[in-house]
Amino acid sequence: MARNPFAHIFPVVRSRIMMLPLLAPTAMLLVLSACGGDHPPLEVVDDVELHRYTGTWFEIERLPNNFEENLKCVTATYTLNENDRSKITVRNRGINTKKDGKQEDIKGKARIPNPDEPAKLKVTFFWPFAGDYQIMALDPASGEAPYRYALVGEPSREYLWILSRNPDLAPSIVDSLKAIARERGYDLSSMQAVEQDC
Repeated sequence: MARNPFAHIFPVVRSRIMMLPLLAPTAMLLVLSACGGDHPPLEVVDDVELHRYTGTWFEIERLPNNFEENLKCVTATYTLNENDRSKITVRNRGINTKKDGKQEDIKGKARIPNPDEPAKLKVTFFWPFAGDYQIMALDPASGEAPYRYALVGEPSREYLWILSRNPDLAPSIVDSLKAIARERGYDLSSMQAVEQDC
């Protein structure tokens, strides 16, 4: 498990982060931008139509991390900023099974630093820290309908999520997304399914 690189420098920030167990796909990534390691850049999709990406996603599978320990029914909801379509409001939720089913909730903001790379977003939950949120695969269907599934990761290959518009996703699609992740350098031996029974 990767150690928080800011732990010895920003103890107050670290304590706030550790008190918020819901850092689902976007929130967790805020601590990762500075630790891409020796890995090559992560291959991402060429294009993302943000209006098709917004809305609510269900977390189907993930690589384990401290921030989502004991969380089930995890969702992430993205909303475009009406005044600046390159900026997105993020809200992550989940149910903590160790706290009598208490709902955990955190909000943040995402942006696209380079319009030529719309699949590489930066996410901020605790200013001034921003993390990588990189879309590795999407539902290939064309048109205006929302994307149905997505594979999200970051350059260190420590964190990975499979997302769906529904609480479940066909095993064949899950398997194909995992194959993409493996091809791009991920070790999925500890990948875990996320309960979506709420």
